[in-house]
Amino acid sequence: MNETDKHPLQLPTATNLVIDWGNTRLKTGWFAGSIVVETRSYASPDELAADLESRSVEHVLVSSTSRPAEEIRAGFEGLRTDFWVLDSQTPVPIQKAYDTPNTLGADRIAASVGAMTLFPRQDCLVLDLGTCLTADLIDRDAVFHGGLISPGLHMRFRAMHEQTARLPLVEVSVEWPGLTAKNTRSAMQSGVMNGLAFELNGIIDFYRQERPGIVVILCGGDAPAFESRLKQPIFAVPELVLTGLNRILRYNVENLQANTPDVNA
Repeated sequence: MNETDKHPLQLPTATNLVIDWGNTRLKTGWFAGSIVVETRSYASPDELAADLESRSVEHVLVSSTSRPAEEIRAGFEGLRTDFWVLDSQTPVPIQKAYDTPNTLGADRIAASVGAMTLFPRQDCLVLDLGTCLTADLIDRDAVFHGGLISPGLHMRFRAMHEQTARLPLVEVSVEWPGLTAKNTRSAMQSGVMNGLAFELNGIIDFYRQERPGIVVILCGGDAPAFESRLKQPIFAVPELVLTGLNRILRYNVENLQANTPDVNA
């Protein structure tokens, strides 16, 4: 028996649970302080609630861009713990230099807070490749400046099919498509995938010229398909939104409820 067998690694007990409730699934992060202990995905609130019967957490934060707060609270009404729903009124540890903060997606704010948590006092560009592509600027003073929203990868394929009479519904190709395609399906794959890659690199070039040294962070479900196609250096952080949600939860629990100054933890 070696030393590892005698003294197995003990993960800390999770005290915070953050939930990113998307269009089809609930992504969860279990945290002990700032340390992520576990991430999981659930098909429904009931499935998550069943799992919670055998686990205990002290604080829970739920975020959703597709469901109102009333539906979120109803989905977790049986949860017996400190429960928060992230909305435009929830205090966050960054400033919002945004004209319409009430319409700002919770996922964009959470990803930006995650960027500031991982890369404090640095300019950051967050590229989130989900249902939509979002590109947001957060400066070294933790000010969210906004950015752009563009159709995501699969939305582009659906749009060509649904908005035309004869173009088929095409999925992402296994191999990266060449720029000069020889048939309609390949041409559509090339247009969407190469077009999105050119778009992303153009955004990166713009911000690197404007802010030399800016940190570029990539997240979202379609990020792996583009990571190797972007101009390096790029930091791929799949759990960026969950990291940001946990920081927001800690900010509220530790600083606002305790009425103490914020700390960059």
